[in-house]
Amino acid sequence: MIRSYFGIEKNPFSKEDLTLLKQQQDVYDILKVHCMQGGFCLLLGQPGTGKTVIKEALKNTADKRTVVITVARTLHTYTNTIKILCQAFNIPHEATHFKCEKNLIEEAYNLHRNDKMVVIIIDDAHLMEIDTLRKLRLMLEDFPKSHNLILVGQPSLLHNISLNVHQDIKSRITFSHIMPKLNPDDIKEFILNQLDKVGLAHNIFTPDAIDLITRSSDGILRKARNLSLSCMLEAARRGKKEIDLDNVNKILIQPHWRVEFEVDKLSI
Repeated sequence: MIRSYFGIEKNPFSKEDLTLLKQQQDVYDILKVHCMQGGFCLLLGQPGTGKTVIKEALKNTADKRTVVITVARTLHTYTNTIKILCQAFNIPHEATHFKCEKNLIEEAYNLHRNDKMVVIIIDDAHLMEIDTLRKLRLMLEDFPKSHNLILVGQPSLLHNISLNVHQDIKSRITFSHIMPKLNPDDIKEFILNQLDKVGLAHNIFTPDAIDLITRSSDGILRKARNLSLSCMLEAARRGKKEIDLDNVNKILIQPHWRVEFEVDKLSI
C-alpha cells in the first residue's frame, strides 16, 4: 500500500535493509574481528535498541569463508538447539545428543580444514537456561578455536552469568556490549536515511512530526520504525502526501502508545 501510494519501488523502513548507525557500526566491526579470531560474545540490550539490525548485518555481509548459523525458535532447550544446529550444518539430527554432538564437531573440523570460520548466533539467549548454555559451551570446547559464539539477548543474561556459580562461563567471554538507547539526533538520522534509501523527499515528514516521533520513540529504534510506518499508512489511508502533527497524534492515541496510567484510566 505504501509503495503504490507514494510511488516507490522499495518498502521503507524494511527490516532487511536497515542502515547501521555509527554506534551499531562500531559494535559490528568488533564482532567481525571476533568472528575472524574466535571468541564468545554477548550482544545485550532492551527490546528494540538495535540488536537485530547488527545480527542481520552479520548474516547478510558474511563472506565465503564465514559460515553464520542463527539459532532461534528453539524454546532454548538443549535438545532443540542441537537439532537446529545439525539442520543448519546439513547433518543428520535424528540421533542421541552424543551422536549429534559428535557429528557437529566433525563438521566444524571439516569446515576448518577448508579454511572456513563458524559463527553461531543464538537469539533471545536470556531465555536460555544456564544449564543449557553450559552444555553448549562444553560441546563448543571441542570445536576449532576459530569459531565464534554470539549470544543476543536482554541485560538479565549478563546478571545470570555473573553469579559466582557460573564463573566458568563468564570467564570465557571475550567481548560484551549493552546497546544504549539512541539520542534524538540518531533517531532523526535514522528516519531521514530510510527516506533516502527509498527515494522519498525529507519533507514528506514535517519537522514537527519528526520531533514528535523522536520524543515518542524514547530512544528505541523499533518504536521509531513502527511509528514512522504507521504514520505513512495513515497518510495513505487519508489521501495525504505530507505527514504532520495531526497524523502522528492520530497514531499516538492508540492504546499501545499510551503510558500505563492512561490505559488504566481508560479501563476504569
